[in-house]
Amino acid sequence: MKTQVVLILLLVIFLPSLLYCQPDTALVRLRDIDPSIRIDVRYATTNNFTGKILYPGAELYLRKEVAERLSEVQAFIMMLGFRLKVYDGYRPLSIQKILWDATKEKKYVVNPANGSKHNRGAAVDVTLVDAKGKELDMGSEFDSFSEMSNSDAKGLSENVKKNRDILTSAMQMFGFVPNSREWWHFDYEGWKKYSVLDWKWW
Repeated sequence: MKTQVVLILLLVIFLPSLLYCQPDTALVRLRDIDPSIRIDVRYATTNNFTGKILYPGAELYLRKEVAERLSEVQAFIMMLGFRLKVYDGYRPLSIQKILWDATKEKKYVVNPANGSKHNRGAAVDVTLVDAKGKELDMGSEFDSFSEMSNSDAKGLSENVKKNRDILTSAMQMFGFVPNSREWWHFDYEGWKKYSVLDWKWW
């Protein structure tokens, strides 16, 4: 009986680590999966809505399956003459709390009480660049908490609409769901199988 109790306790202690190491739920560096995808980790700079560096290390992680699907988007989009540029992927829960506290525009930031898709490593903030690395005009900047960031924003030019359509259509083809308030934000369709994490790479 005592042996069984010990085994159960060990299972409770080590099960989260064992699950974390499983290939289908592991976090991976995006550049290890596809180095052709451009990365601009805004929260590792002051170029974000908080004006502060939140990630001391400019790395970008995603769940393995999510990263592999994003690589498929990249392969497709490159045939059209574009490339992906990713601003954010997995985000520790503690950072989500900082973002929540830093803005009054709560409709644009997920309440950390239950965690976000970013906290699960199953969401990406992404845009398109041309062959020279120049960002396509999307009508608003990343993390711009304005109506112009909405998918149904009024007053967008035809060029901006076309650019957004290319990005959204390509992402949807490979299992990513757009966010109606943020043209750059996409959730992976299988996000529910991933748990909220506060793991930090720095």
